[in-house]
Amino acid sequence: MSPTATQAPTSSVPARTSRGGRRAPGRRKRTWWKTIVVVAIGLLVNLPLLNALVTSFKSDADISRSPLALTPHLTLAHYRNVFTGTGYDFSQYFLNSVMIALGGVLIVLVITVPSAYAIVRLGFGGPHLLRLVAGLRLIPAIFFAIPFFLLYNALGLYDSVGSLMLANAFLNLPLGILVLAGALRDLPVAIEEAAAIDGANVYRTLMSIILPLLAPALVAVSVLVFLFSWSDYLFAVILSSSNATPVTVGAANFVTSTGIRWGDISAATVLSVLPPLCFAIFAQRYLVSGLSVGAVKG
Repeated sequence: MSPTATQAPTSSVPARTSRGGRRAPGRRKRTWWKTIVVVAIGLLVNLPLLNALVTSFKSDADISRSPLALTPHLTLAHYRNVFTGTGYDFSQYFLNSVMIALGGVLIVLVITVPSAYAIVRLGFGGPHLLRLVAGLRLIPAIFFAIPFFLLYNALGLYDSVGSLMLANAFLNLPLGILVLAGALRDLPVAIEEAAAIDGANVYRTLMSIILPLLAPALVAVSVLVFLFSWSDYLFAVILSSSNATPVTVGAANFVTSTGIRWGDISAATVLSVLPPLCFAIFAQRYLVSGLSVGAVKG
């Protein structure tokens, strides 16, 4: 037998890149195209915010001369006007938004945790209650605006921070119940059965065992409720006039009888975006894990 006959046949298919080796040129090219597309979409979506950021550092003359053009002459005058300008109380607007958003988060968590547990584990309301909750989430907010306005006027709650807390909590209760109900379904019932065998009642099981396991879902609900409450405009403009005005409505005060202060509005917009943006970035990992519960079934 010839030596060549004993050799293994060579394959015409090129060898794949090893796990520790470099990527193939074609694969690298596809990755770069995906990155470029994602960056382009991100810039397009955030173009209004980027424009507001640039405008907030431009002088009034540069804004009037070329609203969309960049300028080498930057100024912080608009940020000073936001806090010290006559007729502007941006600090109070900002504080109102913080209290409304945090108060809404607290109310939603206090109500939705026992509600979701009662629906999922104790069978409260039957199998159709969650569908009803989901249906309430689909109703437009304008449907509740006039009833809230009439009710608050009758009870003397109009133009108060507490009233806006309750209104935003009411709008976000279905969202909190749905997210926490999905998280509870993923928790094994054996944990609660073991706690019951050890003598723990329902309240002890909920507070000591269930709540720590629901931490990602609780953070996800907190972030979503905070963002929705902070960005609310409809209830803020209907249920407040001066004392409870948040930043979403207070920015309109920069539109005066003498003109629109675009630089001041842009500075107020940039400042109002920072808290929810930082909050969402800080809790991003918990937000993703909390919203993905129930999405994959093994």
